[in-house]
Formats: sequence, C-alpha cells, structure tokens
Amino acid sequence: MLKKQLRVMVLLSFLLLSFGLTIQAATPKDVLVVAQIAEPKSMDPATVTAVNDFRILMNVYDGLVRYRSGILEVEPGLAESWAISDDGKVYTFSLRQGIKFHDGNPFNAEAVKFNFDRMLVKDHPYAETGPFPLSFFFSAIKETTVVDEYTVRFRMDDPYAPLLSNLAYPTGLIISPEAVKKHGKDVGRTPAGTGPYQFREWKSNQHVILDQNGSYWDGQAGLKSVVFRPITDANTRVAEMLSGGIDMMVEVPPDNVATFSSNSSYALHEQAGPHLWFLILNLKEGPLQDKRV
Repeated sequence: MLKKQLRVMVLLSFLLLSFGLTIQAATPKDVLVVAQIAEPKSMDPATVTAVNDFRILMNVYDGLVRYRSGILEVEPGLAESWAISDDGKVYTFSLRQGIKFHDGNPFNAEAVKFNFDRMLVKDHPYAETGPFPLSFFFSAIKETTVVDEYTVRFRMDDPYAPLLSNLAYPTGLIISPEAVKKHGKDVGRTPAGTGPYQFREWKSNQHVILDQNGSYWDGQAGLKSVVFRPITDANTRVAEMLSGGIDMMVEVPPDNVATFSSNSSYALHEQAGPHLWFLILNLKEGPLQDKRV
C-alpha cells in the first residue's frame, strides 16, 4: 500500500478537503514522482508553516511522538514512552537508543534539548537561525532538562493539555544539532533528520529528491527514492498527470476531479480533516493601531 511505503499523505489531515491522485508514471517502480503546488521554502522544520513543505519534512524527520495512521491519537516516535506528573506540569520522555541522524551524529536527549531551546530560548547560540513562527506551540515549556543520555524532561508553570498533540505536529520534528551548527540559516537547504528518507538534492524550481534511509529505526521504507516537483500551474499538473510525467499530484482542480475519478487508471484519494482557517490582524502598523478602528 502507498500509505505503508511513504508517509507523504500523512499531512492530508491538515487540510479541510484534500484531493490526491496517483498513477504509475514513466519512472522506475521504486521511485515516486510527486507534483507539489509550489517550491518549498525550507526543509528546516522549525522555520516553516506550509503543508507544501510539511509533505517533504514528514519523510525526512521524526518527532518525539506522532499521530497514528488515519487518526489523531498520539503514539510513540523517537520517544518510546513518557510520563506526566500528577500536577500535569512535567513531562518526562524516555528516548529510543541507537538512532543516528542522517549526518551520522547520534540522536539523544541533548539533541532534543537543542531543538527546543533553539526555538524557545532567546539568547540561545543558534536562535538567529530562525525565525520560528510556530514556536508558540511549545511556549508553555519553561525549561528543557537532560536527565540522562536518553531521558529528557519538559517543565511548565501550568498544565498544558495540547502538548503531546503539538509535539506530533511538524514543528516538533527533530533536526540534527550538528547540521544546524555547520550550516546555520542554510540548514533548510541541507537537512538531516532521522526519518525513513534522507535528503539527496534540491534544485530550485526543479525538484527535491529524497533517498531511502536503509537503517531507519522503524523499518525500511518501500521506495528507493521520492522526487517532489514544484508545478505551480494547476493545468500543467493535470497535463503532467495525464501524460504520465508524474505519479502523484496534490490539490486536484475541482473541474478535473470527474475526469480522473471516472478513469480506472487513476486512484483518487479524498480526505476530510480538522483545519482552522483564521485571520491575523496587524495591530502594530496601519489603521489597526488605532483602538477605535
């Protein structure tokens, strides 16, 4: 099954209504070509906000926890278990051992602390590699402590019920601290996670290529490589799909849904998921500075 081979569809649950389309393109059977709607902005999970980027990141990185397939129940990820204090203010995570980032560096409690301190501690040495627009997901965390090599603890001033769910969101994915130290703000072009696929190449406005991580802790992925192509024009994506230039496309134009759903050569995946559409008002500039407005 495609879901078993690749987690590229996981982020469909973040859309109110999503259409995905699959067919076999003129590429090797163990390579999947995916048409995205835009060029990714970055592959640094702490700095991006778009589902377009998340589809790639979910295959390169892991978080401490993750959502079970098809539902919003949280299950272990890089953390094999956790304990919550009676007052709900302290979360202690026991980490999986023996896992390495794609750059060869070990995953451990220090790596977890680095990731969250980088987002939350203003004077952190690598805070300038931001900005981190979704770090407020974890703003309840007041201190991250390394208990031992494979145990990390989050302390909060007050109980915060959404913490585990937020940790499963792509902003909570764990990047190699050594990659951040080496590449700084450019780490989003040279990512290193612990996920089932590892980064090979990013050619701007052409493709991002991921290769199978042969030593993945949760079982080897079913594809040799995945190619993400940015095709911004919807009609061009449809034409590529019809010609066999791609295996999968996202956000099928409504006018083309019937065309593909009536053709047995294609598989149309439709999924409704929880999503919140919102407006952010700028109260620092313009007319909204005036409270009367």
